[in-house]
Amino acid sequence: METGKNKLWTRDFTILTLGTVVSMLGNAVAGFAIGLLVLDKTDSVLLYALFMTCYSIPRIILPMIAGPYLDRFSRKRVIYSLDFLSAALYISFFVLLLRGYFNYTVYLLVSMLIGAIDSVYSVAYESFYPLLISEGNFTRAYSIDSLIYPLSSAIMVPIAGWCYKTIGLAPLFLFNSVTFLIAAIAETQIQTIETHISDAAKRFSGSQFIQDLKEGFAFLRRERGLNAITWYFFVLMLMGAICSTLTLPYFKSLANVDGIMQYTFVMGASTIGRLVGGAVHYFFRYPAQKKYYIALFVYIMISFIDGAYLFFPFWLMLLFMFVEGMLGVTSYNIRISSTQNYLPNEIRGRFNGLFQMLSILGTIIGQLIAGVIGDLLPIRWVVVGAMSVTVVAVLLIIVPNGEHVKKLYNVNV
Repeated sequence: METGKNKLWTRDFTILTLGTVVSMLGNAVAGFAIGLLVLDKTDSVLLYALFMTCYSIPRIILPMIAGPYLDRFSRKRVIYSLDFLSAALYISFFVLLLRGYFNYTVYLLVSMLIGAIDSVYSVAYESFYPLLISEGNFTRAYSIDSLIYPLSSAIMVPIAGWCYKTIGLAPLFLFNSVTFLIAAIAETQIQTIETHISDAAKRFSGSQFIQDLKEGFAFLRRERGLNAITWYFFVLMLMGAICSTLTLPYFKSLANVDGIMQYTFVMGASTIGRLVGGAVHYFFRYPAQKKYYIALFVYIMISFIDGAYLFFPFWLMLLFMFVEGMLGVTSYNIRISSTQNYLPNEIRGRFNGLFQMLSILGTIIGQLIAGVIGDLLPIRWVVVGAMSVTVVAVLLIIVPNGEHVKKLYNVNV
């Protein structure tokens, strides 16, 4: 039985977790509904792709800029303020849709605003969440965190699809607004004291911001383990984006089968794998001294699976992607629980901002590369090449810095 400092489900942890679940239910709807709305109104794949790219543009720079701010000011206030803003934004969508208003340029700008909100929120959440986790419960806490988005998507995307075919998209935005409002109100009740604030905010200025930003880069360079993990995940996100961008076109090109339906089932198998993997992490703790080698095995196995599964029959694809989903959660849990436990609270925002910036940058570069070569080369062999690069990245980035990465990973958290 959990007692004292080892109790995971504290009041504040419960509030933030439930608030995140509620807002993620709305987020899963929003990501589907807005893209579908633009595609419906424009009937143009190019304009749809441009819309999605504009959403990602603020996510390149803003996480890095937000980091120094979040290391000096209240992360909790940023979280609930952005949720209130999201609630207002989506109720505006609802009203505009009821009136039949659509202007592509306006929606493009709104897409950038949503991307900006999401990018800052992510850094604030990742930097605040560890403060609510009791000692020794980081692995269990992040196993719960890893379940929230796939579970929300698994529940809400089919519901959103049903709404689109029956009652239209407008109610989805009303639902989204309500979920963010509920989450924001709940988050205002969190009482955890943010010790990183103290008098730091009083000394914050433009020159101090630059100095803090430089300290963030210096910290990353100095910490060889964190540096290796960050650059490996940059490569992983870049190559992974090439693969994920080309997967749907590959399935769509299949002859004599319903490729879109197969794609849906294959991606669903990965989601189920993530749910199962997250549940396993909640109840089972890997031996601390073996976590580095487990992570190394997972990094390589994911590369082999992602590089090979398109060559196999459909039922084997399902099996491979289920396993890949479980391994993906293992990778996520070991990395994030270990790094967030290791990071000093006063610099957590800057590291998370830099990590997210590089991850998003890698994703966008990968999407652009996929767009350039996707029509020129056989998709399955492009995927093989991309995943081969990630294996090389493990051998050239993680392995040479193994002792430093072990210092982060091989810890009971």
